[in-house]
Amino acid sequence: MWVIVMFDLPTTTKEDRRIYTKFRKDILSDGFSMFQFSMYLRHCSSSENANVHIQRVKKILPSKGHVGILNITDKQFGMIEIFNGRSQVKSPEAVQQLELF
Repeated sequence: MWVIVMFDLPTTTKEDRRIYTKFRKDILSDGFSMFQFSMYLRHCSSSENANVHIQRVKKILPSKGHVGILNITDKQFGMIEIFNGRSQVKSPEAVQQLELF
């Protein structure tokens, strides 16, 4: 499972920038990685684990701005096509999940 957090927070005042920076640092410390500006993603081993991280993001939501949280499967994420200009870039490697029997 992949959790994607997309946000558009105000940065007009010094206080707005402080809140933006804190939110960004908090999601980074929870294991999210920057995919694009204001778009961060994290791989989770299960939907239960994804829900834990989604709840953590919900606890730190700023009072202003827009935040979207998207949960997708490994298969859906594996179908991503990434471009740099008109050149296609190799997609991120799929995370291998260990199965125990």
